[in-house]
Amino acid sequence: MSDPSSATLTLHGTPVVPGVAYGPALVVRGEVSPDAIARFDGSAYDEDGALAAYDEAADAVAEGFARRADKASGAAAEVLTASAGLARDKGLRSAVRKHLKAGDDLLASVHAGVAQFVQVFSSMGGLMAERVTDLHDIERRVVAHVVGEAEPGVQMPDTPAVLVAEDLAPSDTATLDPRVVLALVTERGGPTSHTAIIARQLAIPCVVGTSGAMTLVAGTPLLVDGVAGTIESSPDPDEAERLVAADRVAREALATWTGPGETADGTRVKILANVADGESARAAASGPVEGVGLFRTELCFLNRVDEPSVEEQASIYGEVLAPFAGRYVVVRTLDAGSDKPVAFATHEGEENPALGVRGLRLSFDKPELLARQLDGIAAAARETGTETWVMAPMVATVAEATDFAAAVRGRGLKPGVMVEVPSAALLAHRMLEVVDFLSIGTNDLTQYTMAADRMASDLAHLTDAWQPAVLQLIAITAEAGKQAGKPVGVCGEAAADPLLACVLVGMGITSLSMASAAVRPVGARLASANMDHLEDAGEAALAASDPMAARDAARRVLGA
Repeated sequence: MSDPSSATLTLHGTPVVPGVAYGPALVVRGEVSPDAIARFDGSAYDEDGALAAYDEAADAVAEGFARRADKASGAAAEVLTASAGLARDKGLRSAVRKHLKAGDDLLASVHAGVAQFVQVFSSMGGLMAERVTDLHDIERRVVAHVVGEAEPGVQMPDTPAVLVAEDLAPSDTATLDPRVVLALVTERGGPTSHTAIIARQLAIPCVVGTSGAMTLVAGTPLLVDGVAGTIESSPDPDEAERLVAADRVAREALATWTGPGETADGTRVKILANVADGESARAAASGPVEGVGLFRTELCFLNRVDEPSVEEQASIYGEVLAPFAGRYVVVRTLDAGSDKPVAFATHEGEENPALGVRGLRLSFDKPELLARQLDGIAAAARETGTETWVMAPMVATVAEATDFAAAVRGRGLKPGVMVEVPSAALLAHRMLEVVDFLSIGTNDLTQYTMAADRMASDLAHLTDAWQPAVLQLIAITAEAGKQAGKPVGVCGEAAADPLLACVLVGMGITSLSMASAAVRPVGARLASANMDHLEDAGEAALAASDPMAARDAARRVLGA
């Protein structure tokens, strides 16, 4: 009988982090042992005892997430903190208790309680559907504690390997070690999933939405191309090693880039960092960036029950502004709601929170919330002396932009808005009549333009910033900036893709903000091309019929 691991097979997915890797497949299934579940005797517990056992297991899971969050920063800390909060969720506990009262045993009650929440989150659609992965992960971990097993999930290999999974829970991606994880391949997920975001932060080559990934046999040699989005099993070893060596040389050359951002013929492009707190800001400030293009203020408050005072907010913001004295920081006001619940701000019980009261919309019935945040930002700007720009998320109308700009200017700061809602892109020229800059959030712009949940693996081809319709909206916004003589940046995940960054600049984008790990590859790639080539690449991508054709067209123009 032939060895299935020796058969050559090429799978295709959505590339999200460039790079070439070659190594054995580490296939992660992440389930609790069926034997341990079969041995568990649920009849040993009465209702109160079963609920106490659930509480103990849920607390242990939450504490594990919290411990790892304390050791992480940026996006990794964010997803771990959110998972810890969900593990302790009172609503989830009530759902489990309801099924215990109905006579179900402990494991059946945990499963039914989680299933209830999964149904609710899935029906909400949008970004809330992303939490379904978290819920299943929590269920597995709680069950493991109940039956006396170690928590499932990714165990870092002793030797380098390519990690293959149906999907990765946030708690798994947040603790990945790039020294041993050569590449990530998932069967589910899209370009803006947790897996993709963390992979970019760690600079690990990554391909998501890969149909057939879970048919790969553990130990099979895999060649992963994070640019083309291909996974080749059992390739020619010599050719695979040659490709990896060439990629390593190219990456080492990129690592020597020291800025500032500009094309080969001298067109300036600001390269900026995305940050979440003082720690990530200090780390980013040591790199070749001209400032911060996106300070996600809501990430400072995910664990807060009460709104911080103006003075406390000023102190928190000051930790981010201070490292960038002499440069500038773009602060995004509270983007709470949907997948980022903040206890003192978020509306509960919305039928579709991704399309509901989130971002700037929170200030419609709570204007004092925005006023106090702007007061805190202004105080931090005065204290640090750092140039501070402020932008609002989820702006849909010119009237909203006008009111926000007045409030920001009234505090001596520079106002802008995010372009995430298609209406903002279509009205970009009018938006720029009332604000000083625009910043495109490609994650939400893509989701809303394509009407596709970014966590739906079977729609990963739609939740791709290379979609021609998304590129067209970006081009419209950039052109509005050119005509108004005002800056238009991109702060979504698309800015971290070196090839797409070239296309964006070719369309007229003036700044790119990204995870620190992407700064040098993007800066170096821009420095290798003349502006006329970038413009040609932009036109070629816009003329393409689908995302892969757009990538191929841009590569042909740029010789990449």
